[in-house]
Amino acid sequence: MKSKLNLINNICVVYTHHKLGDLVWQLPYIKAISEHHKVSIDLVLRESTQAKKILQDLKHINIINYNNFRKGIFYWVDVIKLFKIFRKYNYSHVYILDKVNKPALAAKLSGIKNIIGPGIGNQKKWLSSINFLDEKDRELNYSDQSKKLLKLNNIKLSDPFPKLEINIKNLKDDNKDLLITGKKIAFGVDSFEDYKMWYEENFVELADMLYKKNLFNYIYLICGPKKSHIAKKIISLSKKDYFIDCSSKDLTGVITAIVNSNFYIGNNSGPLNLSSALGIKTFGLIANDAISELKYSKINFIVPENYKDNTWIRNRENMKTITTQKAYDTIIERIN
Repeated sequence: MKSKLNLINNICVVYTHHKLGDLVWQLPYIKAISEHHKVSIDLVLRESTQAKKILQDLKHINIINYNNFRKGIFYWVDVIKLFKIFRKYNYSHVYILDKVNKPALAAKLSGIKNIIGPGIGNQKKWLSSINFLDEKDRELNYSDQSKKLLKLNNIKLSDPFPKLEINIKNLKDDNKDLLITGKKIAFGVDSFEDYKMWYEENFVELADMLYKKNLFNYIYLICGPKKSHIAKKIISLSKKDYFIDCSSKDLTGVITAIVNSNFYIGNNSGPLNLSSALGIKTFGLIANDAISELKYSKINFIVPENYKDNTWIRNRENMKTITTQKAYDTIIERIN
């Protein structure tokens, strides 16, 4: 571990969003900041991202601290926690990759000289930088906001595509039950937002079609514990024994399943973005949100006929406009 108190450049990057997928999209900007200062950096993130499990093998990241960035009566509790973190490690720079005030205020109170963030809204009062994003930049997606933030601060972004390096050997001991002989693929069957989820019947139909093509022996069903009923419904509807229910697995199990798959098909969710960043052939089922938000990815998009980008629909029924045949045809066309 690097010595914290003797570095001229001692860098911390803060990102406050709770979704795994959102964190994955910030990885190129985190790496660019590290490369700019020529040091490994520390992170402050939400615990719900499980960052300590997925970022431990990235050489440009050193220490990860968790803070849950709560509201209401916990606002000042979290400010004090951040204050203590910043003082403990004596940072020369704190970068904030979103417009939240709390980490900027804590950094100011800690006496940090270089506080850099988007500066949208009241945040600019606590920053040391003088170049801010415009109010109209609120409309940009999170990736483009971070990209502009780096450009304003003369930080070169060499590659906007997220990449994850994970030593799978460290995950095998706790997930031996997933290491089954045979060809595997993965279905990402849930999402944080229900309106983004393809229907269980479609996954069953797609599995039948892919099985007839001899493309797998087993399918990992990737979903969180709170959506375990989705995996169970798919298995019940199918009455086939080739599904492996991963709903009880933590993130190490999800990663183990993904990296042992020949390809991944799923809803717009954290595991979809994780799969792409891990370099797995990835297919995203998207009808109700914008694929342009995922432009810095290698996801193969499966969208309805006559799909219009930059359209947001909050109705799961619209996911039925992605037919099973369209999904199958897209996969067959692009897996080779």
